[in-house]
Amino acid sequence: MKPQSYFIIGTDTHVGKTYIASALIRHFVAAGFKTIGMKPIASGCYTDAHGQQINDDVQALKAASNVQTVHNLINPYAFAPAIAPHIAAQQAGVNIQLNVIKEAYQQLSQLAEVVIVEGAGGFLVPLNDTQRLADLAVQLQLPVILVVGIRLGCINHALLTVDAIQARGLTLAGWVANQIEPDMPMFAENLDSLKQRISAPCLSVVKWQKPAKFNL
Repeated sequence: MKPQSYFIIGTDTHVGKTYIASALIRHFVAAGFKTIGMKPIASGCYTDAHGQQINDDVQALKAASNVQTVHNLINPYAFAPAIAPHIAAQQAGVNIQLNVIKEAYQQLSQLAEVVIVEGAGGFLVPLNDTQRLADLAVQLQLPVILVVGIRLGCINHALLTVDAIQARGLTLAGWVANQIEPDMPMFAENLDSLKQRISAPCLSVVKWQKPAKFNL
């Protein structure tokens, strides 16, 4: 296995991006690579005793990593409201800048062999007045891993996201099927439909509350 950094995106919010990103970090740590997680933009933060904006997703990525560094490199933008990042930034009087995130990523890549970058929301979520998460993916030029939350509507969401990734010339390294509803009807049939229509490999099928294992 060669070390490779990845950009983790989801078909929507609350589809298990952090769960999968953390599992990927542990996967590369177990393989012997210096690995760190990064969440460039986090909403739903709280302030700790030291006045630091803390986010549970960021903490999960840090806990899985075997490389540690300053918090602001791992999470350059942190906002208290659990709302869309561009709206949270507007309320805070902040303009999310992709060059700031790219610089933080480059510094992390000097410290670790593998950087797992977790996105926010879906692939086309706005970050500021003119740019989206997709523009950040283009800036970083990392292979993309798509987390598909298996629930009603997932086929449409997944295929639209795949088209958007490919339209930007990005490499879809693979996708993960994450069962986010314990009693999802026709789970196997939905999974087969996705496998037939997404040319990139299915890297893992994660059943409800089961560990993720990757074919990487």
